[in-house]
Amino acid sequence: MKFLDAYRINPDFPNRYIPPSSLEKYLQANLSDYTAEIGKSTLGKPIYMTTIGSGPVKVLAWSQMHGNESNSTHAMLDLLETIKQHPLLHSNIFDNITLDFIFMLNPDGSETWERRNALDLDLNRDFLKLETVELPLLKHIALTGNYGFALNLHEQRTIFTTDGVHPATLSFLSPSVSAEREVTTVRRKSMAVISAVYSTLKAELPSGIGRYTDEFYPTSVGDNFSKAGIPTILFEGGYYPNDPLRMVSRKYYAAALYEALHAIAGLKGDESGYESYFEIPENRETHYDVIYRNVRLNTKFDCVLDIAVQYREVYRSGDREISFMPVVAAVGDCNDRKGWKEIDCTGKKFLSSTVYPKVEEEVQFEIL
Repeated sequence: MKFLDAYRINPDFPNRYIPPSSLEKYLQANLSDYTAEIGKSTLGKPIYMTTIGSGPVKVLAWSQMHGNESNSTHAMLDLLETIKQHPLLHSNIFDNITLDFIFMLNPDGSETWERRNALDLDLNRDFLKLETVELPLLKHIALTGNYGFALNLHEQRTIFTTDGVHPATLSFLSPSVSAEREVTTVRRKSMAVISAVYSTLKAELPSGIGRYTDEFYPTSVGDNFSKAGIPTILFEGGYYPNDPLRMVSRKYYAAALYEALHAIAGLKGDESGYESYFEIPENRETHYDVIYRNVRLNTKFDCVLDIAVQYREVYRSGDREISFMPVVAAVGDCNDRKGWKEIDCTGKKFLSSTVYPKVEEEVQFEIL
């Protein structure tokens, strides 16, 4: 049975926003025998790790290092729900691997839907200085746990495509170990797993799977784990057309996680098939959410231009779900980009309290 055919959404988490308290209750109610608190966040919230499986290959994964990237947590929650209903899917992987999954590494940022932690620090750039309380927990576990693989789970913005046309709904990376980006044995092992995932899912997501840049980031987690000898795979869940809450993306993310674990269980560190990694198209930064074309401003001179808009995801305390705030991303000639939605404003009126729309500010205009 294919995972996608069996896929079930976890009914306890119907929204993109996941309150840390709800995750904690779920883990205590359903996985308490397999879950342990590994530490606390800056603001004292517990951080949990759940262990599943009994196989010889140890895998470490973590979600929501960036608090506003919840599909990484959904992927594991949906995987658990799916294999609960289909025991064969469970045994296919967890008889061969042992997975340690750190849920919501940044619960403070997850609570407020912020990328960074409560001190406004990016956990993914804290590997060397260790200025946060959260990243040292992950680093210690990873470097002392004798892991065969590490899965670094993230989400990416709507700006990325695989070919300038199709959104990068899923993207992967085998992180570099140096600025030279050499293809080492460690990288080939992670490339082989990514290649297996790509081979399985490309028919379901034609033109929707990309490869992230392998530029070396000296302070980032994935690059340093690879450098330390742990084959590491970066996951990036992205946009799917007309899916702002990423419910479709969530399904594919869960499938990608399952297929990666399945490949790890089957390959057992073999590098076979790694060459296919280079067939995956590299992500391109090509899109805005909306572009208003040919907007005539209310100026004393003739001024016709484009206005590009991105939706900023925000969480308002007490809400069950995130909201989307339109923000001006660019003004002028935007012909170097496309919009997932494009509006031709020829012959229409630009109504605004300001003469010019201001970049990085919330949209304050109408076009009628």
